[in-house]
Amino acid sequence: MTGTRETDGASLESHDRTRHATVAVTVDLVVLTIRRGRLSVLLVERSGQPFAGWWALPGGFVEPDEALDVAAERQLAEKTGIRSADFDGHLEQLATFGDPDRDPRGRVISVAYVAMIADPPASAAGGHRTEARWWAIDELADEVGSLAFDHDSVLTDGVERVRAKLEYTTVAAAFVDSPFSLSDLRHVYETVWGVALRPQNFARKVISADGFVVPLGEQGRPSGGRGRPAALYERGPATEIVPAMLRPAPAIDSETVRGGTSP
Repeated sequence: MTGTRETDGASLESHDRTRHATVAVTVDLVVLTIRRGRLSVLLVERSGQPFAGWWALPGGFVEPDEALDVAAERQLAEKTGIRSADFDGHLEQLATFGDPDRDPRGRVISVAYVAMIADPPASAAGGHRTEARWWAIDELADEVGSLAFDHDSVLTDGVERVRAKLEYTTVAAAFVDSPFSLSDLRHVYETVWGVALRPQNFARKVISADGFVVPLGEQGRPSGGRGRPAALYERGPATEIVPAMLRPAPAIDSETVRGGTSP
């Protein structure tokens, strides 16, 4: 029938698959948290080739019958012990990385994800068959050097994604456990952006953003137990900040993600 599209077995059989390279698909995770006042990323030390002994972002191959998001959640659980049913942070697809030479084993395309979580227990960094640990991003250049594969670029893009999303979404709350104070939340912005913010201005913007935070009518001490008791909040239902909370200058440039100096 004119105007219809049909797929028959003969046309499929005539397709020459030898003309196309075999492609494998992986997922890589940029898992970020704030530990000891510093933006930190979870890395694993590779035990096998290629790049044996190098540090890399956690990840792995996608199973033939596995959806990408499911593979990302599986890798997150295997590398951190945090399962999707208990996950209280933020996980989203970042970008696809497909340079032909990114993996010496062959043509491997990676779908990268970025995860933002509140400071997990030390036991969360304990992937099987590998050594996993949290690294402060500002110490990577001196302590770790280059990452395996193209993971330097993946990490840079992941951190910049988070910095940008803090401007117009409420994902900053993923970095703190509820209940939290506005001081705790401000610390997230200051750590991720690399700038100092005026407490009163910040509090006014957060409270005026409908649904960003919900007051609990209680008081407690900010994280670390320092300072006077402050009003406590929990995450609100909103996902966007209106109007946006723009980054003040100077902010850390994306080129200084790994080892640059903070302004």
